[in-house]
Amino acid sequence: MLAALLTYACLGCLVGLLAGILGLGGGIVIVPILVYTLPLFGVAEQVQHLALGTSMASIVFTSLSSVTAHHRRGSVLWGIVAKFTPGSVLGTVLGGTVAVHMPTKFLMGVFTLFLFCVGVQMFRDAKPKASRHLPSTPALLAVGGAIGLFSSFVGISGGSQIIPFLTFCNVPLRQAIGTSAALGMPIALFGSLSYMLNGWSTPGLPPWSLGYVYLPAVAGLSAVSMCVAPWGAKLAHLLPVPRLKRLFALLLFVLAANMAWKTLS
Repeated sequence: MLAALLTYACLGCLVGLLAGILGLGGGIVIVPILVYTLPLFGVAEQVQHLALGTSMASIVFTSLSSVTAHHRRGSVLWGIVAKFTPGSVLGTVLGGTVAVHMPTKFLMGVFTLFLFCVGVQMFRDAKPKASRHLPSTPALLAVGGAIGLFSSFVGISGGSQIIPFLTFCNVPLRQAIGTSAALGMPIALFGSLSYMLNGWSTPGLPPWSLGYVYLPAVAGLSAVSMCVAPWGAKLAHLLPVPRLKRLFALLLFVLAANMAWKTLS
């Protein structure tokens, strides 16, 4: 356990820096890290399931820190959170329950497609133009459900979908980011609980696992990334972020190609 804890603590530095510099959600970085490192600690089966559940559990803690900071700055629109959350929680629980019964290669294929789409978005630095106002509460529940469902299949908190959606609906970017952080916390919480409970009796999982949540990775990644992310945010004002985003997009393309090869082989 100690070796795993130290390994993921070191990798948490990378996660925190990337999150702070590039404004990334944790899952886009954490899931590939887990897919490539869990086999080093004896995980031979259900790697993708463990990566997804562990990623969402890690995001719970980083989201808590992020929500607190955004709330202090007044950038969380809690009215939207209240309308959006029931649908996103329902979608997340449903998605997590379904995902644990999906073949590993199917989940890897979904995540591969997600990596490629995020890579394209980052390389182009594409931002949707504000084109309409927020829809009705039933529509927000439906959108939340769809985002929660997809998030549970790729182990993220939904920020890569929520922020563009809110921006498209005329929500200022600063408030869209803060509100997305608040919306991502219940998605990560209920997603990780779903993976934990649905994987509880699965045979062959490594020691120190609660269902599909690997505790040493959660502890190492979340604790260190929470401390390092503010440094990354400061570096964002000193480094050429647009160029770094394009370089990271190229890395995402490489990861997507490698995971596609793993899926098809």
